[in-house]
Amino acid sequence: MNRLLALFIAFFLLNNCSFNENSRIWKEKDKDLSKKENVKKIFAEEEVKASEFNQEVKLNLSGLRTSKKIIDNTNNYGAQIYDGVFKKIGSFKFSKLDEINNLNYKPIFLSDGIIFFDKKGTIIRYDNNKKVLWKKNHYTKSEKKLRPKLNFTIKENNIFVTDSIAKYYSVSLDTGELNWSKNNTYPFNSDIKSYKNKIFVVDYKNTLRCYKIEDGSECWNLQTEDSFTISNAKYSLIIIDEMVVFSNSIGDITAVDIETGLITWQLPTQSSSIINETYNFKISKLVSDGKSIFFSNNKNEFYSVDVKTGVVNWINNLNSNITPIITGNLIFTISNDGYLYVIEKNKGNILRITDLFNNYKTKKRKDIQPVGFVIGNTNLYLTNSDGKIIIADLSEGKVLNIEKVSGDIVSEPFIFNNNLYVVRNGSIVQYN
Repeated sequence: MNRLLALFIAFFLLNNCSFNENSRIWKEKDKDLSKKENVKKIFAEEEVKASEFNQEVKLNLSGLRTSKKIIDNTNNYGAQIYDGVFKKIGSFKFSKLDEINNLNYKPIFLSDGIIFFDKKGTIIRYDNNKKVLWKKNHYTKSEKKLRPKLNFTIKENNIFVTDSIAKYYSVSLDTGELNWSKNNTYPFNSDIKSYKNKIFVVDYKNTLRCYKIEDGSECWNLQTEDSFTISNAKYSLIIIDEMVVFSNSIGDITAVDIETGLITWQLPTQSSSIINETYNFKISKLVSDGKSIFFSNNKNEFYSVDVKTGVVNWINNLNSNITPIITGNLIFTISNDGYLYVIEKNKGNILRITDLFNNYKTKKRKDIQPVGFVIGNTNLYLTNSDGKIIIADLSEGKVLNIEKVSGDIVSEPFIFNNNLYVVRNGSIVQYN
């Protein structure tokens, strides 16, 4: 036995090898494997398939009071007061958008109406009766042909806009008239967040940019990855504890001091070589309860990360790029194959898994992807890539109804003033 051990050690020494993954023996092994056609690349496909777990467990909803606040500007919330009957009561119409299948753009909800945009970048303000109060377009003829897609936020009675053709500008909320307009080097690819007198947004160059609200001048910028990536998936950012926390194209999560633009902490989640090989990396929006940040990706990882340090609290094996929702001590999320997960927030324990796609035939469900969901007082509302919305009982995870919204994919649902809204191509549909 000792002789065999000695021979083994001698083999490694003579070959200048170690157990380190960078050693020659490992490289040779990988080289040989890469030549074989039957070898599957790690992370090349979404591999994890869920199955139901503790599906009979019922949740006590009495301790899960949803927020009475409207959707917050600085964080991403999906739990709202909603006890509607899900009856269509009208629609806000606009010209059809290109690439509606990748629509991740949300309207601005006001107490007296909605703001959205059309296929040529025209901003439209509606009242609650679906009538247009004003329409303004601040693009040249050539820019309109590019079909700019817009993202909004409201600050100090002004609308701050970023778009898919590298422009950003400010208009009056009351009239739509232009306050100022500027150009960025690269198109923008994230939601916009405002805090105090500043606006924060991420562009396709993985650069977080901080602008002054009053004139659009840049305060500072921070690039986290030197690559230009065109992606249908938006980068996510939240503002918490005087920091901007955001994701980039390869899954890095970075926390930045709001005033200085200096990095507070950074968490890599993926190898850049792996991401560059697969081309299909998607990450959910970031959400936070003030102490931890939660997010997931389509590479079988659900993270809980400490807000102050960026240290990982726990990781679950869960395949999803759908924005999770926090209610009380529970996290709800939906896997990319249609399973509803209920997770204990502090420790990451999975309490229940139920199948929301159980009414779809096996062959059909493979082609369907969840888009996004919200939680009301008692029910969950999930939109899918087949243009339908699934309504499920929150306490049991059982499907109550499936409603058709569109013949094509629809946006994630939104709740405002006890109404539910879904964006489809050509209109925003309102339900009570």
